[in-house]
Amino acid sequence: MRDPTEADVIVIGGGHAGCEAALAAARLGARTLLITLRADRLARMSCNPSIGGMAKSHIVHELDALGGVMGENADFTGIHFRILNTRKGPAVQATRAQCDKAWYAERMRRVIGRAPNLELVEREVTELRVAGGRVRGVRTADGTDRSAKTVILTAGTFLRGRVHIGDRVVEAGRWGEGACDELGRRLEEIGLRRERLKTGTPPRLHRDSIDYRRMTRQPGLDPAPLFSWAGREAREAFHVEQSEPASGRLLFHVEQGLLRWAPGSGMLPCFLTHTTPETHAIVQRHLSRSSLYGGAISGTGVRYCPSIEDKVVKFPDRLSHAVFIEPEGRDDLRIYPNGISNSLPEDAQAELVHSIPGLENARILRPGYAIEYDFFDPTDLSSSLESKRIEGLFLAGQVNGTTGYEEAAGQGFVAGVNAALKVRGEPPLLLGRAEAYIGVLIDDLVTKGTSEPYRMFTSRAEYRLTLRQDNAVFRLLPQARRLGLAPDRVLREREARLRQIEGELDRLSRDRAGGVLAATLLKRGEARYDDLPGARSDLFPEVKAQIETSLKYEGYIAIERKRIEKASSMESETIPQEIDIASIRALRTETREKLLRIRPRTLGQAARISGVTPADLAILAVWIERERRRRPSPPADA
Repeated sequence: MRDPTEADVIVIGGGHAGCEAALAAARLGARTLLITLRADRLARMSCNPSIGGMAKSHIVHELDALGGVMGENADFTGIHFRILNTRKGPAVQATRAQCDKAWYAERMRRVIGRAPNLELVEREVTELRVAGGRVRGVRTADGTDRSAKTVILTAGTFLRGRVHIGDRVVEAGRWGEGACDELGRRLEEIGLRRERLKTGTPPRLHRDSIDYRRMTRQPGLDPAPLFSWAGREAREAFHVEQSEPASGRLLFHVEQGLLRWAPGSGMLPCFLTHTTPETHAIVQRHLSRSSLYGGAISGTGVRYCPSIEDKVVKFPDRLSHAVFIEPEGRDDLRIYPNGISNSLPEDAQAELVHSIPGLENARILRPGYAIEYDFFDPTDLSSSLESKRIEGLFLAGQVNGTTGYEEAAGQGFVAGVNAALKVRGEPPLLLGRAEAYIGVLIDDLVTKGTSEPYRMFTSRAEYRLTLRQDNAVFRLLPQARRLGLAPDRVLREREARLRQIEGELDRLSRDRAGGVLAATLLKRGEARYDDLPGARSDLFPEVKAQIETSLKYEGYIAIERKRIEKASSMESETIPQEIDIASIRALRTETREKLLRIRPRTLGQAARISGVTPADLAILAVWIERERRRRPSPPADA
């Protein structure tokens, strides 16, 4: 008899990881409970209200392909869209959207509020209930116990969070919100290995106190490059003549209160300015008062998104650094000065800001700050993001050592899916490195761990030519079909377009002369698909773009696919759990210790563990074969 008070999945934390986790689990039919400190702060964009960017955009496209919500929410709340790296190839091009901060969070709250199987509760979780090596539920600050079959921890920066502004330290998970110290202590007590990290944010400025004439205007792209299938559908529906009825899908978004502007409409500009030698002198003068350089912070910071103190100290020869002036919303007075994150005292921050062209009279609405918080060693997780130490416990987001909304959302989606699949007794969703950027992200974390906030880059993906953002909906179709989270109608449309792509590529390959000519012209940039012999006029633009990319880079893609095939033999070589790693004396002591701690699923994953050598892999392969021979053969068919 099912206990009516027991949830299938409890999600702790309502940030970007928590929202994706809760929605994925609930949409898969799991009875889900999302517990957060404040329901009005769901999916809050604590730092820059932007989605996408280098490699992060790939994760957002993959989420949309699989049935996640981040891309759609960004499209419906975006106020400025750009494509980065347009002078480079499609593998590293990325979409970036500046979003309306308040509307992004509000729209996500409405999506969650309408989701079936999902209950939202405002409480502070203070303890995980664990018995017999598995999670049993949670306890909240008011002493209430909630039972669950699985729990997903997505607490972000709240676990023993400390906000630093100069020598001022405040116990907080982010500005204006308290830290979760009790839960942090309890998690360490039950055996989760803890370390400290730090990140930071710049001051917020009043938009009417800025002299934009002294800056370079940066308009967004028109038409806006959107992330999601739903966003593109809604934009197309808006373009239908007024005399024609609006589409049912558009009306749904209007009636549900999920749409305020047509995706890609009503865009706002951003602006560009730079720091000056005076700015750098101010930073140097107040460096000893910085939380980071004054010794107040012990956690490791984000190397790829440095504070202004780091920039001045580590790049002393640079005379200036870019500062992007980015609005936080259509009706929001706050401006985000991207590029001057710092932890200086407030008086020093004012000096710093006023030394920048266009900001001489800028009014600071909120000071910048650094935040230090707990994270847990991700090598203690399996590739499903389930803890190896506590069965049924999943971790996702910054608690795993990552930074960024997109990295958090990707992990949250996978954790939510796998928690629901575990409840159903089904195999987990395991995305490979050759399959998705999300797969690269998770494999890096659980195999290599991290000693600094992990941020996704295209350089981390060894198969990036086949893992482009533009082909995510096609390469992930099998996984999307298995999950069934994307609407069936949408999956059918994607499958139809994939058949068109494959059909045209097949036709051109059979037309030897035409195919060679097509590839040659495309590589030279002298033609597009519409210029080729026999080109079809009824194809969608994304279909034509896929054909053009496939032909232009066919040689490189073929080489990459051979590399993937070669690596797949090691990825498919599963390491049996029955093997007693500790007894393999031919392996070095260091290797045995790492294999026992990380417990790789496959020989390929073992190869990526730091310090594991080819000789170690050869020995391990012998033991895998020995274990295979020891197993009894299945009975022959009668």
